[in-house]
Amino acid sequence: MPNAHQPSLVSSIKGAFPILKLGALPETKQGSNREAMSGLPRSSSAPLKNGLPPQELLDDLCSRFVLNVPKEDLQSFERILFLVEYAHWFYEDNSVEKNPSLKSFNLKEFTSLLFNSCDVLKPYVAHIDDIFKDFTSYKVKVPVTGAIILDETYERCLLVKGWKGSSWSFPRGKKNKDEEDHACAIREVLEETGFDVTKLLNKDEYIEAVFGQQRVRLYIIAGVREDTAFAPLTKKEISEIAWHRLDDLQPASNDVISRGITGLKLYMVSPFLASLKSWILAHQSTIAPRTDMPLKGISMWKAKNSSIGSSNMIVESQSTKPEPDVHPPDTGLGKSFRNFRFDIAPIFQAIEAGFRA
Repeated sequence: MPNAHQPSLVSSIKGAFPILKLGALPETKQGSNREAMSGLPRSSSAPLKNGLPPQELLDDLCSRFVLNVPKEDLQSFERILFLVEYAHWFYEDNSVEKNPSLKSFNLKEFTSLLFNSCDVLKPYVAHIDDIFKDFTSYKVKVPVTGAIILDETYERCLLVKGWKGSSWSFPRGKKNKDEEDHACAIREVLEETGFDVTKLLNKDEYIEAVFGQQRVRLYIIAGVREDTAFAPLTKKEISEIAWHRLDDLQPASNDVISRGITGLKLYMVSPFLASLKSWILAHQSTIAPRTDMPLKGISMWKAKNSSIGSSNMIVESQSTKPEPDVHPPDTGLGKSFRNFRFDIAPIFQAIEAGFRA
C-alpha cells in the first residue's frame, strides 16, 4: 500500500472532527479491551429485513471507533484497522446479540462494509485489499505475552480454548501500544480467565520464544490453588478453561508436536514444554512430596450456545473438589511394623503355664 495515501486519510479524518462535533468516547485506544466496549450505548435502529446493518448503525460505529480517537491512532492504516477491529467486536458482541437478525461478518467483510459506508474511508475502498493484507502482516509481528499457570503440585497447567477453534493455548494476547510485557500478561490473563496474577507474577520468571517475526513471552505463575474460580471477562473469545496434566501435553511423537498424546491440539503449547519442564526441575525442591496418585485434568469453566443462532450461553463448571485420595499399595520397609498385631491367645496360654509351674 503506497504511503502517499496515509497522510490524506489522516487529514480527512482529522478534518471531520470540527464538522461532526461528536462526543468523545471513554478510552478507545488500543489499551481499551473488548469488555469495556460492551458497555457503550447501542444504536436503537431496527435492522433491515435483509440482515445488513442500517446506515445509522454503521455511522454510529464509524464515529465511535474511527473518528473520535486520539490523533496518534490515525497515523497509519495499521492503527486505523485496529480501530475497525474494535468496531467489529462491538458489532458482533452487542449489535448482533441484541438483534439476531443482523448478519454476522468476519473482520475482512466488516472492514469492507465500513470502508464503503464511512465517508472519510470511502476514497480508499479501491485499496482495501492491500490495506487489509498489510494489516494482517503487521498483526503477526505484534509481540504477545501471557502466563503459564501451574497448580500447587506443578503437575498441571491452566489452558484456554478459543471460541471458534478447537486448539488449546496458554492465556495470552497481543501487546497494546507502549504497554509493558508484564502489564499485557496481567491484562490478557484477567480478560481470558478472570484471574488476577498481579501479585503472583515475577518479571524475571518467564519463557520466551520467537515464531517467525513474532515474539511470545509467557510468565510462569506457580502454586495456584486448583479450586480457584475461573471465568472469562470477554464475550465470545474463550469457550473453555481447564487444568491439564503436563504429562498429557507431551507430543504424540517426535514428528507431531501440534497434538498431545491425548489428541489435544496444542499448536501454541508444545513449543514451551521443554523449557517449562527444565524450570520445574530447577524449582522442585520447593514442592511438598505427594503420597497419593497423580491428579487428573479437570474442566473449570465451559460455555455453550443454548440454541443455534442464539448467543445466550450456558456456563458449565465441573466440580473443583480434589479427586479422592487413592494411596498406592503399601510396600515400604515400615509395612510389617504398621501391620503388627499381638497374638493374644498364645500369650495368655504361656502366662497360665507359668503360673502352673
